[in-house]
Amino acid sequence: MAEDSRRIYRHRLFTRLWHWMNAATLLVMVGSGLMIFNAHPRLYWGQYGANFDHAWLTLPRFPGWVTIPSYYSLAGARHWHLFFALVLAFGLLAYLLWSLASGHLARDLRIRARELGPRHLWDDLKAHLALRFHDPENPRAYNIFQKLAYVGTLFVLLPGVILSGLALSPGMDAAWPWLTAMFGGRQSARSVHFIVMALILVFVLVHVVLVLLAGPINEMRSMITGWWRVPREKRP
Repeated sequence: MAEDSRRIYRHRLFTRLWHWMNAATLLVMVGSGLMIFNAHPRLYWGQYGANFDHAWLTLPRFPGWVTIPSYYSLAGARHWHLFFALVLAFGLLAYLLWSLASGHLARDLRIRARELGPRHLWDDLKAHLALRFHDPENPRAYNIFQKLAYVGTLFVLLPGVILSGLALSPGMDAAWPWLTAMFGGRQSARSVHFIVMALILVFVLVHVVLVLLAGPINEMRSMITGWWRVPREKRP
């Protein structure tokens, strides 16, 4: 699509649909996951974990206003969690296939060696601290911190939370015992699942904060319509 000096077409339709689908999916999965966690709010390493075993983390039960459902229902939470786990997994697969076919991964998310150089990282960090989040010469391009965050989420965090979730299923454990063994046991898989979920929430929180700092109206408009207005460059 055409672009002028004031705005560019930044996000394609598939990216926008996947973004908003993930926002809803993660909201339901975190809420239902916390309800499941409330059934036994302790985490262990290894194969076994019970009340008298040593837990590396013990938390109070989460209040109803952050769980799905809001009242105690382990069966209900599992139904919500497992359904949206399928949405998350197949959505990620579809997005990765589309990104490969469209060239999005190679064009926008490929990390080049020079971008990992100390000077480049330092310059990019200073630009972030000055609230300059885009390259004035190529405003559509992702900066190195965005690339690292997105690549880490796409290829580490999301696959990690999906695989560790599969390892928790008794049916999957019976069919693919190597998957549970890969995590060092079901309780280790549960701990990994919780840790990765927490890291995904950190990513989401940082993402929301940066959207607010970069201009929420402009950023939200680009994720709804695809069109993004290029901000005036802030000079250091």
